[in-house]
Amino acid sequence: MSSSKDLKYIGWVLLGILILAYANHFNNGFHFDDSHTIVENVNIRTLENIPRFFADATLFSVSQNHRGLRPLVTTTLAIDYRIAGGLNPWMFQLSTFLWHIGLCLMLYFMYRQLLSKTNTHKWVPFIALLGAGWFGIHTVGAETLNYIISRSDVLSTFFIVASFLTYVAYPEKRKYFLYVLLAVIGIFAKETVPVLPILLFFYILLFEKQLSLFDIFKKGNIGKAAHAIWVLLPLVIVIAAVQLYTLSKMEAQGAAYGMSNPLGYYLLTQTYVWFHYFRSFFLPFDLSADTDLGVITDLSDPKLLIGVAFVATLVIVIFRTSRKKETRPIAFGLIWFAVSLLPTSLVPFAEVMNDHRMYFAFVGLTLSVVTFLGLLVIKKETYFEKKKNIEYLLMAAFLVIGLNAYGVYTRNKVWATEETLWKDVTEKSPKNGRGWMNYGLALMARGDYHGAIEAYKKAEITNPYYSYLFINFGIAYGSLKDSVQAVVNFEKGKMLAPGDYNSYVYYARYCFDEQKLDGAKALAEKAMELNPSSYMPRDILMGVYQALKMWPELESLANSTLALVPGDTKALQYLDAAKAKKALVIRPASGVVPPSDILINLSLQQYGEGKYEDCIATCKLVLSNDPNNANAYNNMCAAYNMLKEWDKAKAACTKALQLKPDHPNAPANLKWAIEQKL
Repeated sequence: MSSSKDLKYIGWVLLGILILAYANHFNNGFHFDDSHTIVENVNIRTLENIPRFFADATLFSVSQNHRGLRPLVTTTLAIDYRIAGGLNPWMFQLSTFLWHIGLCLMLYFMYRQLLSKTNTHKWVPFIALLGAGWFGIHTVGAETLNYIISRSDVLSTFFIVASFLTYVAYPEKRKYFLYVLLAVIGIFAKETVPVLPILLFFYILLFEKQLSLFDIFKKGNIGKAAHAIWVLLPLVIVIAAVQLYTLSKMEAQGAAYGMSNPLGYYLLTQTYVWFHYFRSFFLPFDLSADTDLGVITDLSDPKLLIGVAFVATLVIVIFRTSRKKETRPIAFGLIWFAVSLLPTSLVPFAEVMNDHRMYFAFVGLTLSVVTFLGLLVIKKETYFEKKKNIEYLLMAAFLVIGLNAYGVYTRNKVWATEETLWKDVTEKSPKNGRGWMNYGLALMARGDYHGAIEAYKKAEITNPYYSYLFINFGIAYGSLKDSVQAVVNFEKGKMLAPGDYNSYVYYARYCFDEQKLDGAKALAEKAMELNPSSYMPRDILMGVYQALKMWPELESLANSTLALVPGDTKALQYLDAAKAKKALVIRPASGVVPPSDILINLSLQQYGEGKYEDCIATCKLVLSNDPNNANAYNNMCAAYNMLKEWDKAKAACTKALQLKPDHPNAPANLKWAIEQKL
C-alpha cells in the first residue's frame, strides 16, 4: 500500500461509499427552520434579490425571531430554487451534498499537508485520505446534510478550510491575501469564521515555529508568539470589520440572537456538551434533531463532573501531544475541536446543544484520531508490511467507515418526513416540548387531529407559554370544527406573542375558512404589517378582498405581491379579477402544473378541511406529471377511506407501497381500508 494507484483506488471506493450512504436522502423534505427560511421565504424565489441579501437581514427569514445576515446561504438557496423551478427538495439536498464533497477533497490535502510537516512516512497520504473519507461518511454528518438550512455549517466550514489550506499550502503567496478573501466569503455563511485566526495562530506556533505549548511560556519565545499575532493581524482586522458590518445590519433590522440562559451555568453545561460531542465521534448512537438538554444548575449533577473532568483531560492531552513533533497533528486537531465550539459555548444560546454543531468540530477531531491511529500503525510497520496483515488493516478501516455509512443511511430515513423526524425526537428527547409540538404538526398534516392535540398537550407540560403551540392547538381544534376551543387557543397565542405575525396569520386563515371575512381581514392586515415579506398573509388578504369585492385594494395588493414575487400565478389571477371587478376561481394557470411538493401539501390541506374529492383531484394532478409519487397515492388512499370507497383506497395504498415500501403512513391507511372492507 504505497503507490499512487492504490491511493486513487481507495479514493474512488470512499467516494462510492459516500454516495451510496446518502443515496436515500435526496428526496428528504424541508424541516424545522427550513419552513421560514426556505418554504415560506418568497425572497429566495428571484435572483434579483441577491445583492439585497448582503445588506438586508430581513430577507433571510420571514420570521422576525430568526433574522440574520447569511447572504451566501440565501444566495445559494435562491439559485437552487431557480434551477429546481420551485421548492423541489432534491435540488436543495444535492447542492449541499456537492459542497460537502468539495470539503472532503480539501480535507484530504489539508490533512496531508499537516501530517507531512511532522512525518515523511510513505503511508501519510493514505492516513490523510482515510481521515477525509471518515469525516465525509461519519454518521454525525447526516444531522447537518439532511437539514437544508444547516448548509450554513457546510459553507462556513468549506471556506474556513479553504482559507486555512491556502495559507498552509502556499506560504509564498500569502502576500496576495487570497486566504483573507476566502475567509470573508465564509463570514457570509455563518458567524464561526472569527475562530480562523486562532487556528492559524496555533498552526504557526506548532508547525512553523516548531514550538510546543510548553515552549511558548519560555523566555525568548514570547517574541515568536507575538510575531505570529503580527502576521495574522490583517486577517483579524478584515474579519472583525466584516463581522461588525453583519452584526450591525442584524441589530439595525431587529435580529434576535436567542440568548436566554444564565452565562455561568451555561458555560459549565458546555463542558458536558463537549464530552457528548467527543463521545459521539466514536459512538454516534443517540443523535437527535432537537435535544432536550437544558442548562444544568445543580452543581452536584454527575454530568457537570464528567464535563469538567473531560475538559481538563482535553487540555492536558493537548499540551502533552504538542511536545513531540510527530504527535503535534493530534494536539492541533484537538485545538481545532475545542476552538470550533467556542462560538456556541461562550454565547448563552437558547439551544444548549445541537448535534449539527459537530460538523465543523469534527474536522479537527478526525485529524487527531487518524493521526493517533496512523502513528500506531507506522510503529508496527514491519508487521503491517506483510500483504495479509495490510489487508486486515484495510478491512478494519473500511469496517469503521462502513458502519458509519450504515448509520448515515439509517439517519437519512429518520429525516425522510416531518413525522419520522419528530417521532424520533420525542423518543430520544421526551422532555422536549418543541419536539412534541412538531410531532403534532406532522400528525396534523396527515389529518390525525386528535393525535396532534394529544402531542400538543405533552408539549404544553414543558412549554406552557409557547405561542406557536397555542396557534397549532387552534388549527387542530378548528379542523375538528370545535370553534370555541379554536378561538380560545388562537387568542391565547396572540396574547403570548402580540408582535409575532404568526399569531395573526393562521388565525386569519381560520377566520377566512369560516367565512368570518371582517375578522380575517383585520388579522391578515396586521400580519402583513408585521411581516410584509411573507406570502401567506398576502394570499389570505387577496382572497378576503375578492370576497368582499374590495377591487381597488385587491388590485393594489396583487401588484405589490407581483413586485415581491414576479410572475406569481395567484397574484396575476387576482389582478385580473380586480380589473374585471368580478370574482374568479383561483386555480393554476392552464397548462402550468405547480411543483409536486406544493400540490402534495395542498392535498393534505384539502384532506384536513374535509374536501376529500378535491384532495383526490389534486393527487391525480400530481400523478399526471409525477406518476411515481408515492405520497400522492397515499393521500388518495386516505381520502378514499374517508369516502368509504375501500377498493379504491386499497388500490391506491398498494401502489404507494410498491413505489416506496418503507412509506411511513401507507401501511396504516391500507390496513384501515382492508379492515373496513371486511
